[in-house]
Amino acid sequence: MTNSKARITAIGSYVPERRLTNHDLEKIVDTSDEWIMKRTGMKERRIAHEEEFTSDISYNAVLNLMERYNKSVGDVDLIIVCTFTPDFKTPSVASYLQAKLGINNTGAIDLNAACASFTYGLHLANGLITSGLNKKILVVGAETLSKITDYTDRTTCVLFGDGGGAMLVEYDEEHPSFISAHMGSEGESGQHLYSTNLSHKMHNQHLNDNGLIVQNGREVYKWAVKTVPKGMQAVTEKASMQLAEVDWFVPHSANLRMIEAICEKSQFPIERTLYSLVDYGNTSSATIPLSLDIGVQSGKLNNGDKVLLYGFGGGLTYAGLLIEWTL
Repeated sequence: MTNSKARITAIGSYVPERRLTNHDLEKIVDTSDEWIMKRTGMKERRIAHEEEFTSDISYNAVLNLMERYNKSVGDVDLIIVCTFTPDFKTPSVASYLQAKLGINNTGAIDLNAACASFTYGLHLANGLITSGLNKKILVVGAETLSKITDYTDRTTCVLFGDGGGAMLVEYDEEHPSFISAHMGSEGESGQHLYSTNLSHKMHNQHLNDNGLIVQNGREVYKWAVKTVPKGMQAVTEKASMQLAEVDWFVPHSANLRMIEAICEKSQFPIERTLYSLVDYGNTSSATIPLSLDIGVQSGKLNNGDKVLLYGFGGGLTYAGLLIEWTL
């Protein structure tokens, strides 16, 4: 159990206007609305326009947060942008976002743990604030996956979309949000989900080197269904709680069938699970903040609720956080 002094005080989100429906995908690859719905649960996803990038999505998510909660970010002392689709190799999206927001005297870093990035980012923010090194941190999860999606691969192009979410984490030792955490990685399986950069070889295995997303869906599915329920148990045990005491489960929205299998194996009710994939697809690091914001705007999330966040994906990496909803 963590001795946290950090509280989540605001949330915001943003998705591009353009919709890519299952029927649109029928015109691009050999697929059908019925096939996609049956295997993924997805109806549509949002697609950034040609000149819209991860920094733009991040910026709009933060503007949404500021407007809804009447929050200033001028005194933020660290920006963490969780993404694996940055505008540039350098400068970081976080640095670019700092400039867009006009924040002075703040650190800025990008964090890449693929689909587990946002939970890693929140965990880092909690640690830095609890240690006293920082007071107010902006954590953003944002992606433009459409720019690295292979639209000739019918198994992956139906999955991915663009979007972003942001959270403000502030010092508050009286009403902290963070209860417990569990994380890890299985780097020896990294070749099952990748996008190449400078190297085109992993574990002595030659990779597809076009820079687009490549996924062995069967292997990632098996790994997630095996790994995530154990992690959920580990998070709650560290909090001296039973999984049944958790009010809401918010997993990475990779695939509805995967989430259903995880819930079945962990014996957690799917009815108390929040996900964003139906209308937004798999947005990697953005799925968890988007799912949380759906919970906020639908009135499902209430103050005092115990919420289990669990990110998992490329790396292969995973990270779970148990928080108390305090907005």
